[in-house]
Amino acid sequence: MELDELWSFVGVKTNKQWVWIALCRRTRQVLAYAIGDRSEQTCRRLWERIPASYRRNGLVYTDFWEAYQNVVPPLYHRACGKETGQTNRIERWNNTLRQRLGRFVRKTLSFSKCERMHELCLRLFLHEHNQLHRTT
Repeated sequence: MELDELWSFVGVKTNKQWVWIALCRRTRQVLAYAIGDRSEQTCRRLWERIPASYRRNGLVYTDFWEAYQNVVPPLYHRACGKETGQTNRIERWNNTLRQRLGRFVRKTLSFSKCERMHELCLRLFLHEHNQLHRTT
């Protein structure tokens, strides 16, 4: 698994919304997501939403953000820099999200006006993405 977070905003740029994503390396499907701030609490919410079988089996690659180190069990956690290539799938996914949905671009005139629509657009994108990467 690879975990990462990216920021977006709702209404005004000061209302930051961090989107936390858990991506399966093998299938490229999004296993779980959480929207909130960049705190350990939101990271913990993401971790709890990941199916138990994934949390118990295999390695979890993240960046060095402190919240991951406090939430992901050390036995499974591998913190690494971008230069290692261990988180390139999730970073690529973040870029795809920003490219396909204007409301997630950093400098844009397109943005969500309410948090509910922000999450609904993300959920629709996740559903479509996971259908494309479904294993049969």
